[in-house]
Amino acid sequence: MTFDSKLPNVGTTIFTIMSKMATDYGAINLSQGFPGFSCDPHLLDLVYKFMNEGKNQYAPMSGIPVLREILTEKTKKVHGVDYDSESEVTIVSGATDAIFSAITAVVKPGDEVILLEPAYDSYAPGIILAGGIPVFVPLDIPDFSVNWQRVKAATTEKTRLIMVNTPHNPSGYMWTQDDLNQLAALIQEREIYVISDEVYEHITFDGRVHLSLMTHPILKERTFVCGSFGKTFHVTGWKIGFCFAPAELTKEFRKVHQFVTFSTATPLQYALAEYLEEQNHYLELPHFYQKKRDLFCEGLKGTDFQFTPAQGSFFQQVYYGHLSQESDFDLAVRLTQKIGVASIPISVFFNNKDDHKILRFCFAKEDQVLEKAISILQKSKLFK
Repeated sequence: MTFDSKLPNVGTTIFTIMSKMATDYGAINLSQGFPGFSCDPHLLDLVYKFMNEGKNQYAPMSGIPVLREILTEKTKKVHGVDYDSESEVTIVSGATDAIFSAITAVVKPGDEVILLEPAYDSYAPGIILAGGIPVFVPLDIPDFSVNWQRVKAATTEKTRLIMVNTPHNPSGYMWTQDDLNQLAALIQEREIYVISDEVYEHITFDGRVHLSLMTHPILKERTFVCGSFGKTFHVTGWKIGFCFAPAELTKEFRKVHQFVTFSTATPLQYALAEYLEEQNHYLELPHFYQKKRDLFCEGLKGTDFQFTPAQGSFFQQVYYGHLSQESDFDLAVRLTQKIGVASIPISVFFNNKDDHKILRFCFAKEDQVLEKAISILQKSKLFK
């Protein structure tokens, strides 16, 4: 028998490859985007508390009411936007679940979906599995801002969905009010929906404010806003997130979600609901992560890399095209195997593996780990 793969061009994700390589070669792993430190012990205590109270059976498919209610209260405080907790908020098993379910809910065979690349690697496979056609529109380098003329030129009568990510992975670029206005004007008179991946919503720097797509009245009515408790509270292994969308879209979203993961771990939901009652747990995150970004960037000044400090997320990109024409993948492998620091080549975020001589480092690590990595990079003779 010959097996006809639905995803013939998809292999093992680069994040798995580089993390395994880091382990195999004893390198410092600044590749995969997960925090290198534990969460607040109080959050763990809350999980134990609700486990011991017997909150260990299936949660409602849409999420436990108390978590959806406090999440809508938080959203009102932070963004000034109202959602109905019963019909417009769904708790999911990670933002990837939310993104896949949202794609599947609205994309039909033959529909076109605009991806702004470099784009996270789960977007295109979800579109293809739904029978959609990814349409790749490059962001402007070096700042990775949106080129709206290109987006407009790529929009056709078949365009059904546009994928958005802010703060952006891998660049850290944050959308502006003009970006929101441009997108709203583009879709206002068309039947186009939006998925906004906002998992780094609380990781922003230099006083910048995250502008969620839900804050724009036109976009709010067309958008699935996907978020992550895992990214916010340093518990990525819990795989727990949420999706905001208008009631009509949420209804379709839940039809898919119930057959993807159905429900999400019950004691984790109760723990997060109580934890969210204290606003400082998320309001202090920009300061917490900016200290790490600044520590890493200050150290990068002692290397030959060129860079602009990230606006958001917990990733920092560096450029080396002025030093070498070595491919970013080859350099990432050499940096891991020979030097001892693992990174991600950003060509993997492009459909055609476009090589812009840029690596991505994750600085969501303990300070001593970042200092050790910086010391290695400063002393290395990468391009000598």
